[in-house]
Amino acid sequence: MSDRLADSAEREAAAQRAAELRRLIHEHNHRYFVLGAPTISDAEYDQLFDELDAIEKRYPELITPDSPTQRVGSDLDERLPKVTHPAPMLSLAKAYTPEELRAWQARLERLLDTRAAFAYTVEPKFDGVSVALTYTDGILTLGATRGDGYIGDDVTPAVRTIRNLPQRLPARPDAPAVPHRLVVRGEVVIHKDDFKAFQARMQAEQPEGAAKFVNARNTASGALKQLDPRVAASRPLTCYAFGIVDASEELGERLPRNQYAVLEYLGALGFLTSHIARRFESLDEVIAYVQDFEAHRHDLPFEIDGMVIKVDDAALYNALGIVGKNPRGAIAYKFPPEEVVTRLINVTFNVGRTGMIVPSAELAPVFVSGATIRQATLNNFDDIARKDVRIGDYVRLKRAGEVIPFVIGAIPERRDGTEQIIAPPERCPFCGAPVVRAEGEIAYYCSNPDCPERRARQLEYFVGRGQMDIEGLAERGVRQLIEAGLVRDEADLFALKAEQLEPLEGYGAQKIKNLLASLEAAKSRPLDRVIAALGIPGVGLTVARLLLKHFPSLEALQSATLEQLDAIHGIGEALARTVVAWFAEPRNRALLEKLRANGVQMAPLESATPRSDALSGLTFVLTGSLPTLTRDEAAALIEAHGGKVASSVSKKTSYVVAGEAAGSKLEKAQALGIPVLDEAGLQALIAERSALRQD
Repeated sequence: MSDRLADSAEREAAAQRAAELRRLIHEHNHRYFVLGAPTISDAEYDQLFDELDAIEKRYPELITPDSPTQRVGSDLDERLPKVTHPAPMLSLAKAYTPEELRAWQARLERLLDTRAAFAYTVEPKFDGVSVALTYTDGILTLGATRGDGYIGDDVTPAVRTIRNLPQRLPARPDAPAVPHRLVVRGEVVIHKDDFKAFQARMQAEQPEGAAKFVNARNTASGALKQLDPRVAASRPLTCYAFGIVDASEELGERLPRNQYAVLEYLGALGFLTSHIARRFESLDEVIAYVQDFEAHRHDLPFEIDGMVIKVDDAALYNALGIVGKNPRGAIAYKFPPEEVVTRLINVTFNVGRTGMIVPSAELAPVFVSGATIRQATLNNFDDIARKDVRIGDYVRLKRAGEVIPFVIGAIPERRDGTEQIIAPPERCPFCGAPVVRAEGEIAYYCSNPDCPERRARQLEYFVGRGQMDIEGLAERGVRQLIEAGLVRDEADLFALKAEQLEPLEGYGAQKIKNLLASLEAAKSRPLDRVIAALGIPGVGLTVARLLLKHFPSLEALQSATLEQLDAIHGIGEALARTVVAWFAEPRNRALLEKLRANGVQMAPLESATPRSDALSGLTFVLTGSLPTLTRDEAAALIEAHGGKVASSVSKKTSYVVAGEAAGSKLEKAQALGIPVLDEAGLQALIAERSALRQD
């Protein structure tokens, strides 16, 4: 008995000491990484960390999710799950001049029917990776990438390795109250000095692989996407918080109501926020600040490519709403990108899915804005002639938006007489058909609608993410099917049989099974995805959803008139004409009929996913690969029937839905005695509970 009492007392003392060590380490992390004012030496910090690690190794049950020792992460045995953001994480419209900023403000005044002055918050536009960080009862429970703005990757284990990011809120004893649930938007970057040191370390440790670490943003993104979070732990990541995506409502008016107050609130909680953010009462002050700051951009410890300007008042910001994928109440002011000089070695001609001939410059390799550039766009042939750019010229190059390489112009003074004028090809480089240019058009086009390159490009687009999302058919796979004579158009994909694929190189039994399952799942894609995948010029997913709000079935959209489409706010006459012309083309109507005949549902948007409350009150966790549903589709199915989808297994989980390669979540469910369903079991559960509710 006395031994047991002694053991119990020792464990209790260890628990108290571990809690104290966690508090001290969190405090010193905040002082070092956020405040930049450490109060202990590195050696003393290491002693605290090692002591906590020793206690947790002796008493594993004392390990908490927010423990500093858990930042190192552990091996993962399944692919990254997907997370639906509680509110869209949108991109920003761009401005490059003060005049464009003033035009933006004028649009805001017209929308709100007011001439009253706006207050603005100005922040750096980080050149990093945007993340959403969910804190539940003050503890970091989820980290997700921005993804497409609506759905991101769950990168929680990697995010937990970021040393300056609070694992528990508040990180300071004098901080304001924290809501039960708080979702913070932040940007993960690598500081310039840290990146140089990291590059030097990689060069010393792995000289052959060090060349890939030439861009800080890509290195940060790659770290977060690794299945092994120890990779993220080995890279010098830093996270800056700059917004609140969502919050529970129990704090009411105590939560900040304007953007600058949000930054102050996040800083008070313990997040690192930008020291260059400012609030101004007029746009003239904003313009003066961003123009002055441009000269000092390289003095910052991190890379930026501009400044973000937001309407400060949250009520006004929300009232302005969204256009496309951009909130109207914010805009990115982009700095002029860096320029370099290199030599234009050759010009190649690509053909896009619409048949447009696109000239591309092949360059002598040159390093600009963090990347080595070998190719650049030449826009169009009128632009080439206007700039008088020739093969063999030395040219000035910049990265438009610091992303897309762009030839500014030639340096005629460096010519030696061997340069060659660039002319549009007379025939398509892929099919030999005449190249045409319609009256009033800038672009040149391949005149052959059956050009194999055009068809290949359209098929690549059709199967891609954000369209039909058919796994296993990247560029090489599409072209292989075309070359084998198995596919001529999009509809042919859905008629493929296993015996047709078996003779193809690289198509084993499992790959064929996976591809056919993915094609079968794609037949049930929502109508907005199908419309976006068709390749109608100017019609992506956002425009497709806008069209289907007014014409909710394919038949209705096909019959829409130019006047009806032009009346939709956000469409415009040019796009309306394009849509009408596309649906009027007999070959396109034949394609739609062929898609339908081959099993693509193209159901009206409101009925594409049946809705009920059959799963109301139930919580599901998804793991592994299901035979016909993607993770997103399975989650949408559950939510459409009133259920909830969680990212981790707990005692509150009602069911785990498991597919192939299910990993630790399945094991935990089995250990806790939680029921496990396969895809068929999920469908059966929905049918069973729907029938009971009808009775």
